[in-house]
Formats: sequence, structure tokens, C-alpha cells
Amino acid sequence: MHSQKLSTFDQALSLLSHREHGTKELVNKLKLKGHTGKDITSAIEQLQNINYLNDERFAEIFVRSRISKPLGANRILQELIQKGINSTLAKEAINNAEVDWFELAKTLKARKFGEEVTTDFKEKGRQSRYLQYRGFSFDEIKYAISSEDEY
Repeated sequence: MHSQKLSTFDQALSLLSHREHGTKELVNKLKLKGHTGKDITSAIEQLQNINYLNDERFAEIFVRSRISKPLGANRILQELIQKGINSTLAKEAINNAEVDWFELAKTLKARKFGEEVTTDFKEKGRQSRYLQYRGFSFDEIKYAISSEDEY
């Protein structure tokens, strides 16, 4: 059985059937598969016209999936920009996510380090760095690692 090379459009459709992609990500994958500029541009335009490719929708879905990890807004923003989503669209998707970033940080802290609030300076530092790496803001981290009466 010989395999026939898929058209650029069919290849793009096949990639999108597995999961949502951002435009830039899809273009890069098509280039890697040996498709060329004009064919890629045409396929991308067709897919956008029929709403199979939509960076706004991709950003929303991506944000939800990263919140469930959980990751903070800073890290999610960074990852979206790396995926080629413009920062305005990325920030909008993050702002539209119905999530309490403070509670999310606290949940992650409890999951990773337990409910107990530590008074040990080094341990607080370790917890802070972990939450910062995961993309939470200074205020969210302070909330997550402090006791109720401290915050």
C-alpha cells in the first residue's frame, strides 16, 4: 500500500481533528511536513473562514487546560505568547477565565506542601519560588502561604 501525500488543507484538518491549534503552531507543523508558503496560506485562510481555526477559541481552551494544571496567569500568558497568540488576545482569554487566582494558588500550595502554614523562613521561600515558577503573582503567593490572620 503506497501512501499518498495529503493536501495542505487535508493535513491541516487532520492536525485540527486531534486538538485545537493556534495559527502559528499549525503553520509551523505544516512547514515541518513539507508544505510550502502559498499552500499553507491558502489552507489557513480556508480554515479560518469556516471557523475550524480560531486563535481566540484556541486561547480560551488553552487557558482552561492550564488552569486545571494549575498554573498562574503569568505562566499561562508566557506559554500563549510562545504559541504565537498575540498578547492582547492572550490577556483577554486569561481575564475572561472565571477563576480566583488567589484560591487557585492556595489550592496548589496545599496540594504540594499541605494545609499547614509554615513559619520557617526557608520553607516559605521554597513554597514562594514554586508558586512563582508556576506563574502566580506576588500577592497571590503571599495569600497562599500566609495564615488568614497574616493576610
